[in-house]
Amino acid sequence: MQFGIFTIGDITPDPHTGQAPSENQRIKDTVKIAKHAEQAGFEVFSTGQHHNPPFVAPGNPPVLLSYLAAQTQNLILSTSTTLITTMDPVRLAEDYAYLQHLADGRMDLAMGRGNTGPVYPWFGKDIRQGIPLAVENYNLLYRLWREIDVDWEGRFRTALQQFTSTPRPLDDVPPFVWHGSIRSPEIAEQAAYYGDGFFHNNIFWNKEHVIQMVRLYRQRYEYYGHGKAHQAYVALGGQTFMREKSQDAWDEFRPYFDNAPVYGHGPSMEDFTKMTPLTVGSPEQVIERTLEFRQWVGDYQRQMFLIDHAGLPTKTVLEQIDLFGEKVLPALRKEFAKGRPDDVPDAPTHQFLKERQAAGRAPIAGGGEGSQAYQERQEATEAQKK
Repeated sequence: MQFGIFTIGDITPDPHTGQAPSENQRIKDTVKIAKHAEQAGFEVFSTGQHHNPPFVAPGNPPVLLSYLAAQTQNLILSTSTTLITTMDPVRLAEDYAYLQHLADGRMDLAMGRGNTGPVYPWFGKDIRQGIPLAVENYNLLYRLWREIDVDWEGRFRTALQQFTSTPRPLDDVPPFVWHGSIRSPEIAEQAAYYGDGFFHNNIFWNKEHVIQMVRLYRQRYEYYGHGKAHQAYVALGGQTFMREKSQDAWDEFRPYFDNAPVYGHGPSMEDFTKMTPLTVGSPEQVIERTLEFRQWVGDYQRQMFLIDHAGLPTKTVLEQIDLFGEKVLPALRKEFAKGRPDDVPDAPTHQFLKERQAAGRAPIAGGGEGSQAYQERQEATEAQKK
């Protein structure tokens, strides 16, 4: 089980002082937070991708992640959203393969459409084509990492003739991809089709929706023959704010919650903590609530937490990380390990992917021979011949 933190890179005024950090300070503090997370025992750090105020998360995440690769030793560097809809798949193939080399394989990425509607016209795209863009662009990226001399033609970009993306993936093994979505079953289907991971960044959603989306992904993962449903790769999101005493956490976090750019001025903090994974309270309450997620989705591979948003001072964020390292992560690792079936895989690492590929066990997109999907395709072909 991997635990990590993700940032959305918002620049939000502290409700107590009315002051917001400069862009330079927020960027430098993000680096400080990531390095502190590694020291506290987190396995993963991921960043969102943004192109607009009040966010300063990088428009090109490999810039930040490459810098962090040089500043860390073991931390897996990832994205909570790589905008597959508005970014050119050729650039994505190049940039993330380059990051993979610099990080010695300590990276993966999560593809998503993002939550900022205006980003589509900024990059010459139509938001009404969000799902088709995600499907087509990822199909091209998938091929660029696995083929040379690619001939390709689609709806949304110019055709390619005999194109080879460089650098090639490290050890000729493409980075692992999580497909991130909080609302679109088509993306859960896409993740299952390719045998990739599914990141349900459920920070806004009720557990019934989370259960439904993850169940769909698991069922389709098995349908395509990549493994049993319980062996599919699942990651979840979450938010926390902790103090040693629960009431202290509620009192301290409330003004930040009320003014947060992602959910401020909406439901009350009481309602939000009931309806979503947001947990405000003591370390023991964070442990108890996080362990509930396994009851929702089964054994899973990665749990990410949002803790550095809404104008919280960096000092406070570092204190949160320390509480995780001292009290929360050890307990979560111990409890999540209990009763975990031996055939449930860990989150993929570069070494695992390298060994899997060498053994000829890499997933076959759309389902290989022996899968239900393959069998149904064969039956359909035979029926057409009659």
